[in-house]
Amino acid sequence: MTGERAGDGADAGGTAGAGRLVDLLRDQARACADLGSPLYARLLTRAADDVLAGGPVRLVLAGHEDDPPGAALPLRLLGVAHRLALSGAAPGYAAHLPSTGGDGDAEAAWSALRDLLAASGEEVRAGLRTAPQTNEVGRAAALLGGLLTAVAQVRPTPGPPVPVRLREVGCSAGLNLLLDRFRYRGGDGRVRGPEESPVELEGAWDSEPPAWPAPGSFRVVERVGGDPDVVDPTSADGALLLRSYVWADQPHRAARLETALELARRVPVDRRRIGAAGLLADLRLQDGALTVVQHSVVWQYLPDDEREAAERRLAQLGEAATPAAPLARVSLEPGGGDAGAFDRGETGYPVTVTTWPGGQRRVVGTAPPHGVPVRWDAQR
Repeated sequence: MTGERAGDGADAGGTAGAGRLVDLLRDQARACADLGSPLYARLLTRAADDVLAGGPVRLVLAGHEDDPPGAALPLRLLGVAHRLALSGAAPGYAAHLPSTGGDGDAEAAWSALRDLLAASGEEVRAGLRTAPQTNEVGRAAALLGGLLTAVAQVRPTPGPPVPVRLREVGCSAGLNLLLDRFRYRGGDGRVRGPEESPVELEGAWDSEPPAWPAPGSFRVVERVGGDPDVVDPTSADGALLLRSYVWADQPHRAARLETALELARRVPVDRRRIGAAGLLADLRLQDGALTVVQHSVVWQYLPDDEREAAERRLAQLGEAATPAAPLARVSLEPGGGDAGAFDRGETGYPVTVTTWPGGQRRVVGTAPPHGVPVRWDAQR
């Protein structure tokens, strides 16, 4: 799953409902501009104007006036349209998207997008039901740092590699369950990860904290991910879905995704079509291994009852943790996991690590929504 900022709005229905959609689109347009996507910023600005004019955007988004900002409705809209362009079903739109070899002309892209929505509105509406499936690989930089922090606490002195059992909530395609197979290059020149990895995160973090253990301090022995809309990245349809949610004028993110897709074809991951509570329900701690539950920009998408059930289960697992069978939770979420932070427009993405026994929770760094570069907390 993914999350980049959307905004607030008025009550649904009539003029008020249109006003709410306009707010969502304009807030997301500003976020796209801030995150280096002038094309998407322009498309969403023009889409907001089209809502006010009662155009095809208004018709396609009808019934979504009450969607919370955290549902990322504008990104769903652009993701579905991008998928049609990538698949060859929308050649007029594709002609203006950099991701499909187009000219990048934002005004021409808007005209083509409007025509697409007018002609294929029902197909686009159907695609809005699914949350964005970006599975942004850049977020692995934050998750790895959190994992290393937990390993350092479990094994404070040098010793054999710590066996790590990874379980990811809202895993999408599970690409970030391969985080130990990525190569990370920090701003301080230090490099971690296997030399032969096809995935390299340049500028992954500002500098490497001295508290991290040496390379080779852990080995991943289990990779299990769950998502109600789980994606198979080794299939053509799954890869297309993931590509469609990478913004069409951000080739660096598209390149990262392609290398991760290559790696996913080599390394097996247990991907399950299941929600957060279900994924954690059968989890048991094991002696001699560190169990790590990780999640990134997903908590906002969970229904309240699902999120509460997942929190209760994590608390139960924490109570059961022992020095021989420790547990860690590593997350990158708006507001540190406060489900309402995204809807309130909070833009900070802290990297948090909680370890049991003890339940000590620490903010160890911060990252932008797409993950890199991470800035680690010098005080920890």
